[in-house]
Amino acid sequence: MRYRPAVLLLVLAGLAVPSPARAAGNTLTVNVGTVVRPVTHVASGGLYAVDTGSKPPLEQMYPLRLNHLTQPPPGVQQLGNGATTPCCDGALVAGKVTSAGAQQFWRLPDIYKDFPYRWVSWTDWEAKVRTMVQTRLNATTTTNVDGYELWNEPDWTWNTSAAGTFNAGWTRTHRLIRTLDTVTPIVGPSHSVYNHDWMVGFLTNARDTGTLPDVIVWHELENDKYLEVQAHVADYRAIEASLGISPRPISINEYASPSQVDIPSVAVHYMAVFERHGIRSAERAYWYEAGTLNGLLHNNAPTSSYWTYKWYGDMAGNIVQTVPGSWLEGVAAYDSTRKVVNVVLGGDSGDNTVRVNGLGALGSQVRVTLSRSGTTGRFTNQSAPIAVSSATYTVSNGSISVPVNGMHAWDSYQLLITPSSGASTWQQRYEAENATVVNANRFSSGSASNGGYVGQIDGSANPRNQSFVDFLVNVPTARSYTMTIGYANATGATATHGLAYNGGGWQTISYPPTAAWGVFGSTVSTTVTLKAGWNMIRLAKGAPNLTAGTGYAELDHIHLA
Repeated sequence: MRYRPAVLLLVLAGLAVPSPARAAGNTLTVNVGTVVRPVTHVASGGLYAVDTGSKPPLEQMYPLRLNHLTQPPPGVQQLGNGATTPCCDGALVAGKVTSAGAQQFWRLPDIYKDFPYRWVSWTDWEAKVRTMVQTRLNATTTTNVDGYELWNEPDWTWNTSAAGTFNAGWTRTHRLIRTLDTVTPIVGPSHSVYNHDWMVGFLTNARDTGTLPDVIVWHELENDKYLEVQAHVADYRAIEASLGISPRPISINEYASPSQVDIPSVAVHYMAVFERHGIRSAERAYWYEAGTLNGLLHNNAPTSSYWTYKWYGDMAGNIVQTVPGSWLEGVAAYDSTRKVVNVVLGGDSGDNTVRVNGLGALGSQVRVTLSRSGTTGRFTNQSAPIAVSSATYTVSNGSISVPVNGMHAWDSYQLLITPSSGASTWQQRYEAENATVVNANRFSSGSASNGGYVGQIDGSANPRNQSFVDFLVNVPTARSYTMTIGYANATGATATHGLAYNGGGWQTISYPPTAAWGVFGSTVSTTVTLKAGWNMIRLAKGAPNLTAGTGYAELDHIHLA
């Protein structure tokens, strides 16, 4: 998305100013015992967020636990938002994106220089598509491209008079790609707004021509669109069902308006509704400078909005239920292995309350630390969040109520709840379902650590369908660690995975047989030598430069000690 005249007029007229409520006395309720889904940092991503080199630095990317990006294709010519040279080529940034734990779509029409795109001819477009797809096929060590986005905002950028209808163009392009690459997912339709009639027409044509997308994409860009996400998701699912289409993952790969994208409390609202309503991945819009994590960094250092996403990135375990009070909204996670409740909230001003239920496992007293983001905007750095308070609370019937006084409606806040004594100083256990899962799937099990695991880690043929799980871990010192892996293997014979970390060589992990699939308790251990700070650990059935693993195994967690 780039500026359109209609959007510019709204901004210049002052009509795009956010409208958070000004009333105090509201309560955000957090129900720790009600699990929504595993933590995957759904809203942590961006469009044109990452460039090559140190823009942005990996050290600033790691804490955000980036989920997903949309990057321009190889050979990008797009000059967005006043840029003088193209940037952010998806093929060139692939290694960096993988190191940060993310995956990416390639936005194919950004091969064009201009936006809105200037259509040349079908001969020209199809030649471009062949070149971009062939570049993907030739990139045999690249593993994180999980979709070709065939067009961007066709509701206003597709040249119907020159190219025919978009639906016919979608079918033609989809079929061309599938003659070249039968593996990489295809995503769309990527409308600039959600529209029922457009979606019905698109899906009907795609169903009837055998060209359904693997991931459904649309954008939520106008002011306060987070209020409509629930309705849009429900409408889309109803259309799928009415047309007999199996459910597709949903990606909102552009969100937030120009005036709201740098307001921390607005980010919280999007995080909350995306997690609550089953979005697979979502990405901050590219309104301004590329390669800045969409304004979370200025001169490669954090702005106030960065800390909102860093708190969100700190979440582990499961997303748990939050019930907003008026405009007071929040997203929360509970890591049962460390007994940490992490709540990120915002949206109202004045004196408000967070009520947290289901804290019995944390003991009779808990430590509660409250911080706020500040609102510096895009061009002012902020080296750390702002400490507000720290206090010990007595848990009564599993609950506490925490006053959050003097709130600013544009700030975000973090409420971190830990046991009053014996809290872990660093994360040692990493759940597989929280990790980067590539060509495999997440499942639930009562015997699994924190209730979830990863299975169907089966692919080994080529870099587009090889299966692995990437754990981004943060350790306090450089040394050797014992890494214990929780797993299941019901093949009746020993199975193996490849293990590599920080780009090093492969070693083999062997998993003796266990009683049943999805039943956990068995572990194996090995030694890994890690650097202080962030490290990437991969367990793979298939990956570049790996002789494929044998048999099959499911992953519950890794534990570093």
